[in-house]
Amino acid sequence: MSVLGAGYAVLGAAIAAALAGCGSAVGVSLVGQTAAGVVTEDPEKFGKMLILQALPGTQGIYGFLAFFIVLGHVQRLGVDAVTPDMGKAAIFACLPIALAGLVSAIYQGKAAVSGVSLVSKRPESQGHAIIFAAMVETYAILALLTTILLLQAVFPAA
Repeated sequence: MSVLGAGYAVLGAAIAAALAGCGSAVGVSLVGQTAAGVVTEDPEKFGKMLILQALPGTQGIYGFLAFFIVLGHVQRLGVDAVTPDMGKAAIFACLPIALAGLVSAIYQGKAAVSGVSLVSKRPESQGHAIIFAAMVETYAILALLTTILLLQAVFPAA
């Protein structure tokens, strides 16, 4: 009995959560820095800024979700039942959300920073600003779906 396969699977899960989380941290930080300047000048815009700042945080949630999906499969099968090949495949299955989550969160943060600038001058354009930033989200969602489908192929059904 070996736990090597489960170790590989958990490594993939950790990579998904860590990289997507790092991207979200960068994206949220970029928006927060710009939004703080706007709120300094006009505290009434805090709520509008907060919504834009929250957008790049979703990729971290997606990576965290992938982490829990992998752990759920490992727990359901049992640590000893996860073969090394399954574990290695789980690492690759987690890469879409890990990498797309990292990159899209940073770029969504940059799009949201532009949205902050737009809303600072034209508060009525918040919907436009949100849509501009949310377009980047599409690719993080596709990456999460790819990871989920790949994980279903890696781990046998009950």
